[in-house]
Amino acid sequence: MSTFVLVAGGWRGGWTFTSIARTLRGLGHEVFTPTLTGLGERIHLAYARPNLDTHIMDVANVLRFENLTDVILCGHSYAGMVVSGVADQLPERLSALVYVDAFVPGDGDAWWDLAGDYFRKIAIDGSAEDGFGVTPPPGTDPRRVPHPLAAFRQAIHLTGRWQEIPEKMFIYASGWEATPFTSTYERLKDDQGWIVKSLPTGHDVFGQAPDEILTFVQELKSVVAG
Repeated sequence: MSTFVLVAGGWRGGWTFTSIARTLRGLGHEVFTPTLTGLGERIHLAYARPNLDTHIMDVANVLRFENLTDVILCGHSYAGMVVSGVADQLPERLSALVYVDAFVPGDGDAWWDLAGDYFRKIAIDGSAEDGFGVTPPPGTDPRRVPHPLAAFRQAIHLTGRWQEIPEKMFIYASGWEATPFTSTYERLKDDQGWIVKSLPTGHDVFGQAPDEILTFVQELKSVVAG
């Protein structure tokens, strides 16, 4: 049995993973799907003005208070920023890091720096109402809520300890024109320290290719050994 902690991207909550979490639990794994402060069922905490540090603490505290070890920590999209921060603080608790069409930041990077002009404009236009929350881009799921602008703007501080994680996987979704992750894919695909996969899907990888995601994560040595 392996332990998974799955972290959703911008505008989303733990509800994103209901289906895949059910499948993983059915296979005997333990799964946690924390919702970041101000999002999903924790929208009522948006008034606290959470930032990236808050979101990193949200997930790090799940590992600490649930006393989790040998964790496979998975982040989608914006949550690549979050899981990187968690991994840098608690590398001894992790066996693998999985970035699903997600940002892989360096020290001093912010989502704002990595997202590109298209998504920066979404953030600027979407925060016009109150200056604090970025309204979701057009989409179909009514559960998406405004994302804290501060979480997009704040730079991450990394010591490099996250690179101690034994296995690191990057899953690239090539089927959407606005992707900001092509350069990350090109940078990591020949890096011997990474397992890199590609899928011809849009950014909603968990919705469009759940079986493929399951196959990829179950190939990790930490899962096979478990």
